[in-house]
Amino acid sequence: MNTKRRPRTLSPLKSYPGKSSGLRNQGSRDREPAWEIALSGDLGDKESDLVSRIVDLPRGSRGTIFFDSPGGSVYAGLTLASLIRLRKLNVAGVALGECSSAAILPFAACKHRFVTTYTTLLFHPIRWQSEDDVRFEEAAEWARHFKIMESDFDRLQAQLFGCDQSVLDQWTRPGKFVSGQELVDAGLAQLIDPFADEDQWQMIEAR
Repeated sequence: MNTKRRPRTLSPLKSYPGKSSGLRNQGSRDREPAWEIALSGDLGDKESDLVSRIVDLPRGSRGTIFFDSPGGSVYAGLTLASLIRLRKLNVAGVALGECSSAAILPFAACKHRFVTTYTTLLFHPIRWQSEDDVRFEEAAEWARHFKIMESDFDRLQAQLFGCDQSVLDQWTRPGKFVSGQELVDAGLAQLIDPFADEDQWQMIEAR
């Protein structure tokens, strides 16, 4: 019997950098071409492509990831977050629409985080699902492991955001839709306005 169990989060996940005082000079940008990746849709459906794209990037390179995802497999979110940190990527994460659940992990892993007034993030505890024909012994073991994993992921999210776990706990349990402005007020992201007359891209490039 091949039983598939992948925990899914539709949930919350070092110190967040302060605002840059000025723009990087043009010569620096010319020497360090930036890349851009769109992370949209269910993470589980696009995990293979996203992992391949991040692995293909030069280690320590500089780029931007645009987020619009409801989440998906927590393992997919963990893998993407791990690759971002392990490969020392200088990433600006820009949450444009929704960035919820497992998608919060790679967003939190970004060195610089940007949101808009209209950005929505759903924080809540990780969830798991399983096939209907799971044996009792398997279900009992999975429940034991899940309890440990839930606690580990709560600590990891706080570590990635660079904040006290209590800040996220107030959103995670029982769950809350958090606005971009609320994330900014908590000191976990910077606010941009894509609809402003001023060039908001300069703020992202100035990181």
